[in-house]
Parts: sequence; C-alpha cells; structure tokens
Amino acid sequence: MRASQILTVSCLGAFGVSAQDASTSAPVVEGNPAGRAVRATLPEEPFFMSGSLEGNVEGYITAETGPGGVGVTYGVHFSNLPTEGGPFTYHLHVDPVPADGNCTETLAHLDPYQRGEDPPCDPSAPETCQVGDLSGKYGAITSDPFEASYHDPYSSLIEGQGSYFGNRSFVFHFANKTRISCANFAPVEGGNGSYPTMPTGTGGMPAGPTPSETGTVPPISAANGLNAVKNYAVAPLIALLFML
Repeated sequence: MRASQILTVSCLGAFGVSAQDASTSAPVVEGNPAGRAVRATLPEEPFFMSGSLEGNVEGYITAETGPGGVGVTYGVHFSNLPTEGGPFTYHLHVDPVPADGNCTETLAHLDPYQRGEDPPCDPSAPETCQVGDLSGKYGAITSDPFEASYHDPYSSLIEGQGSYFGNRSFVFHFANKTRISCANFAPVEGGNGSYPTMPTGTGGMPAGPTPSETGTVPPISAANGLNAVKNYAVAPLIALLFML
C-alpha cells in the first residue's frame, strides 16, 4: 500500500475514534423559548415508606429558560428528609409518573446520548454526565432543608429534543438508589401557555398525559447524527484516496 493510502486510512481511523468519544458528551442547548418554565412538586405520600421518614420528603424543582435561551436554570428545594440513608440524590427520568404514583415506571435517568451510569458523573466535566443526573453534576443532598440553584447548559425546554424534560419526571433517591418519591413536571402558572396541561393523578400527583397528547418523541440517537457528520467529513478523503 502506498504511503498516501496509508495516510488516508489513518486519518479515517483517527476521525472515527474522536467522533465516537464526542458522542457521549452533551451539547450546549441553545434556543430555549424565552419565559418558558416548569415545576415538579413531590406528593404528600412517599412511594417507598422508610422507618426514618415521617410522611414524605417535601420539595420541588423549578426550571426555566436560561439567559439568552441557553440551557435551563434550576431551583431545587427539599426538606423533611429521612434521618438516615443519605446523601440523597435526584435525577430527571425518561418517563412521566403514572396515575398510581409508581416511581419505577419512570424508567431510567434521562440519557439521550447513551452515556450510562458508570463510571460515576464527574462534576468537573458536566457535559460528560447524563443529562438527567442533576445531583451528580451539581451536588447531592446533604442538609435538611436543602436549597440550590444552578444553570445547566445541557437541559432543553424545546419539545422534541432528546434532552427535553417538560413532559418527564424527576425521582428522589436514597444513596443506594432506592426510589423514595417522584413527581412530574408541569407548566408554571402564568407561563406562556405553550405546554399541554397535565391532568392530576392520585394523591395530588400530576399523572402526565399519554405520549399521543404530549407529542413525545424517542430520545435522539447521537450515533445516527454522528454517522451523517462522518459521511460528509470522510467523503473528501475517500475521493482523494481514489485519485492517488
């Protein structure tokens, strides 16, 4: 094989490796609609009854479009925590909570780029974490009450995007990943009205509409997008190979 062909094949291999590495990193979300906001509030009764918990964890997560439409600004408030089993974590999950309040039906963490849970999230590089791993990126719950606010550039309030969570849920966990409680996101009263209204389930918990009502789409496959990018980028190299 001629040196020019070897060089071309090496370039193709190097490009494939770098694209694969990039596929698990979340991109910054731009263009979130101005004024859009959602909120999820935990119900009165817990999903998992613990002897160290009286009633249920109290709290909510608010989320609104970030400055300039970039990402989302979160406000997190929790209290009445179990007296043992921490530090507690919370994550955005793929599916909404059903009407019966079963937190296992929310499925896994919101992870449109298929990063997975292992290795654990590195908060110094939040773009490499799961989109829904909010406590992994910005800190677990170690105090009662607990309050935090932060800006996450990788969350979306644009319907149809893989990192969109306006029709999804969050789950509150023990440190061992047991699900204590969960709640659906719904539009904040007085918002721009662009979200569908979520009906109320049992125990005052928003039930979440069916996929046909919300226009839910499957998470975006990063691999498909990268394949298209690689095809465009590699085509000139292939043409050059045959010219040599």
